[in-house]
Formats: sequence, C-alpha cells, structure tokens
Amino acid sequence: MSLLNPLHRPYPDDVYTADGGEVSAWLRPPDAPPELTYTNGGSCEYLATGDATGGLYGLYRWSFGKDESGPDPHFHRSITESFYVLEGRVRLFDGARWVTAGAGNFLHVPEGGIHGFRGGDHARMLLLFTPGAPREDYFETLAALGRGGRLTDEERAAFMLQHDTHWI
Repeated sequence: MSLLNPLHRPYPDDVYTADGGEVSAWLRPPDAPPELTYTNGGSCEYLATGDATGGLYGLYRWSFGKDESGPDPHFHRSITESFYVLEGRVRLFDGARWVTAGAGNFLHVPEGGIHGFRGGDHARMLLLFTPGAPREDYFETLAALGRGGRLTDEERAAFMLQHDTHWI
C-alpha cells in the first residue's frame, strides 16, 4: 500500500517552526454569554474571530429569536460562508431556491455564491467564514441598527461594500 495519494493536495507549508509545541489553545465554555443580543431575541457568539485565528477563519454560533429573521439573498467576492444547523429549522437559500434545513444539515457557499438564510423559533446554527474576515463589525453594526441606530442610504451602501456584502 502506498501512503502517497496523488489525488489529494499536500499539506501547506509549516507556519509554526519552533521545537516542541506551545500552550496556545483557548476554550469558550458553553455558559459564556453571547457577545451580541439582538432586539428580536436572537444572539451571536464569537467562537473564533478572524483576529483570533490569524485570519484563517471566523466561526460564530448564531441563535435566532422567536420570530423569523435573516438576510435576503446576497454574495461575497472575497470570503466563503458555511452553515451547519445545530437545532431547529433554518431556511437556506442555495442560489436557486430556499431549502429547509434541520439539525445536521450543512451548506457551503464559495466566493460569489448567492445565498441567504432565515430562521426563527430559537433555531441555532454555526456560521463559518474563510478567510477570517472582520465580520464582528458587521454583526455589531446590524445590532446597533436594530436598537435604533441610523445610516443614510450612502452610508449603508458603503458599509455593505466594506463588508463584502452584495445584494441580489
């Protein structure tokens, strides 16, 4: 049996080059409060921000409130987005149609892929962005707008472009 498989990509170049390992892991306990709570009762927990992962990825736990919410179809030019449903039902737009996803369903959206999501009834999912874009400002600004913050049409358009969000 050969251990080399020409159909698989090789590992990337080493990033960590010191001898031995280091103590650098972090743990987020399940009872840690969410970083953001939205006016609709939903929340966002920052599991691993782009800053914390050196820009490799961003991972967030999204908890919907009672009422349905979520963004309309859009796409990103520089980041991928993946969804993994943890609990409840979430409607995901896969670029062609809305599909209802339950616990264990996974949707990956490459750069340029049209997508959207809608959930309610306290459904929960993981959101994964690669590379680790600074999505925290996006989520925090949306939360502030829900609490009465205001943007002009020009400011909103610039904000969306700054955060690589292109509406369909």
